[in-house]
Amino acid sequence: MNEQRDPEMTTSQLDIKHVSDQVQAASEPFRALSKGTHEVIVGQDALLHRMMIGLLANGHLLIEGVPGLAKTLAVSTLADGIDAQFQRIQFTPDLLPADIIGTLIYRPADGEFVVNRGPIFSNVILADEINRAPAKVQSALLEAMQERQVTIGDESLPLQDPFMVLATQNPIEQEGTYPLPEAQIDRFMLKVQVTYPTREQELQILRQQARTTTASQAQPVMDGADVAKLRALCDQIYVDEKIEEYVVDLVHATRQPGDFGLEIGDMIQYGASPRATIYLTMASRAKALLEGRGYVTPQDVKAMAPDVLRHRVAVTYEAEAEERTADSLVAAILDAVPVP
Repeated sequence: MNEQRDPEMTTSQLDIKHVSDQVQAASEPFRALSKGTHEVIVGQDALLHRMMIGLLANGHLLIEGVPGLAKTLAVSTLADGIDAQFQRIQFTPDLLPADIIGTLIYRPADGEFVVNRGPIFSNVILADEINRAPAKVQSALLEAMQERQVTIGDESLPLQDPFMVLATQNPIEQEGTYPLPEAQIDRFMLKVQVTYPTREQELQILRQQARTTTASQAQPVMDGADVAKLRALCDQIYVDEKIEEYVVDLVHATRQPGDFGLEIGDMIQYGASPRATIYLTMASRAKALLEGRGYVTPQDVKAMAPDVLRHRVAVTYEAEAEERTADSLVAAILDAVPVP
């Protein structure tokens, strides 16, 4: 039976409705994934939501918070839920690039060098405490994150799909940390800040996990092929021209805040790159899909903007002297830029 069409609906509206219908059905596995992860993780709703955004939008996450906030457990639970290969790499000051990507090993039997693949050849990579390793090791992830391949010797090897890096870092004020290079920070789609649980949540954590037995694991609800299909559908989410202009205005305001009546130009050392424009649009699309919509709203953009921009806005010494953070500057920009 053919679907009845409203004669007053335009072709564009019909396309949006068609995508919305597909999204409603296709987003069900992610709702199941969300339910499964929340059965293991108490609280941390924002972190779990952003991890699914990154998975859908094919982006990497930088997760910042003090130790003990279930960052590692959240990442491993996500990997369990999508039936993916998971590897945890503990970053330490003595770690070498070869410990991450692999190296060439001489085989005496035939006198040849063979590739010994490192832990980077997995689907979900937890780079634990990434800022405890020096810059040389941190940079070993650059090619993998951007090009989805690594070079060992003279051979370039593609990485598996899906491939996602979730890096945790301690606050830079802590002892023994190395700031990430700007080039690497820009490779992360989102920077998520993890905070302490509420009193009620911590009481639930106590009752659920204060025991010697291992906590339960999330059951797989999808695989890599399902993720690929959802990513293709995510690309079809409609973004209106006014929304596109709004995204560009937000990113432009981090570079030229005076154009929007903001007197914070002396507080911003440099603003967000064009990669922020791309990532903010992709993240907004993913958020719309998770909510079962076939179109992006300005609220989607505003909700994702802090996580996309906070690590791409470098503050000056003047801002630090006035105790202004990148988050506060991004908040001022969101207030100043007109919403369509």
